[in-house]
Amino acid sequence: MTLELDGVSYRYGDTDVLASVDLRLDDGESAAVLGPSGCGKTTLVQLVAGHLRPTAGRIRLDGDDVTADPPEERDVGVVFQESTLFPHLTVAENVGYGLTAADVPDDRRQRRVDELLELVGLDDRRDAAPSSLSGGEKRRIELARALAPRPDVLVLDEPLSALDRQLKGRLRRDVDRLRRETDVTMLVVTHDQPTATALSDRLAVLHEGQFTGVGTPTALREDPPSAFVASFVGRENVVEATVRSRQPPELSVCGRRLRLAELPDECGSEEEEEEVACCIPPDAIELTVDGDEPAEERPTALRLQGAVDHVAELGREYSVFVRLQNDETLRVEQRQSPPVGASVRLAVERSAIRLFADLPTSPCQGR
Repeated sequence: MTLELDGVSYRYGDTDVLASVDLRLDDGESAAVLGPSGCGKTTLVQLVAGHLRPTAGRIRLDGDDVTADPPEERDVGVVFQESTLFPHLTVAENVGYGLTAADVPDDRRQRRVDELLELVGLDDRRDAAPSSLSGGEKRRIELARALAPRPDVLVLDEPLSALDRQLKGRLRRDVDRLRRETDVTMLVVTHDQPTATALSDRLAVLHEGQFTGVGTPTALREDPPSAFVASFVGRENVVEATVRSRQPPELSVCGRRLRLAELPDECGSEEEEEEVACCIPPDAIELTVDGDEPAEERPTALRLQGAVDHVAELGREYSVFVRLQNDETLRVEQRQSPPVGASVRLAVERSAIRLFADLPTSPCQGR
């Protein structure tokens, strides 16, 4: 079953929450809508499920226009962010609820419930009350209930929120397995990049009501189409810079001047003093603690000075946050952890720096 959003828009009062978004999922494909909290992801879920109607645009399932169809006439299963299990029903009754409402015969309903409880590994909890389940078990039962009517499309709205890291990892594997075993077309809506990457073939990055980048996780990280995608998907440092000269190309960034080989086409203004977004990968920055042997001087490198403000451990690596002399903060990823407060020197080759015309913005305030 294919899902297609064609120019879909939605307004809350005078606010454009979604502005003419386009997306197509092929049969059996999994895609994730990824974006910061408050940027229209839940509205998108409600539109696909049929709880809201678009202000403009069309929604199609397998080519059929379902824009005006109510939820009960769409073969769309939804797992919402908050638990929606019925507390007065047992686990098995919750899983079979949609089948009961559809008047599926008892024997067929029982077989389907048994099949799904075994699929999610909770057949021994069929008579339990939802209140006795752990957070991860509730998620699996909600998935089983959404899959019971054999939906054409499964929509997951922040499916792993409020779960600890270890449980998230296990549930990601479970959800991916269920999707592949049932071959359902799946749309994951989340702000959590690891969840989006683990559960989808493609990412669609939502920002200010529009998709600002659509592609595989690797493609969006290695070749981001905008400063926002670079910072949100690639986790790059994004700082404002100023074009000081076009011939020869020269920037002012973090209080220092940097001669470039060329300016990208995105920076199309002919004016000097143009403000641009400068994206610096954290793993491309070379850090040297003052007093250590200085790095080789390279005229093609941006060289900065600052002090270590904070260090976060990331398994075998560290995120080192360096406050620069102009009060900007850059994140550096490396294997060693320098002491907090240490004076350091940073160097990054100009070839690793990407420039974009879109300046960094704060997260949008839609729903």
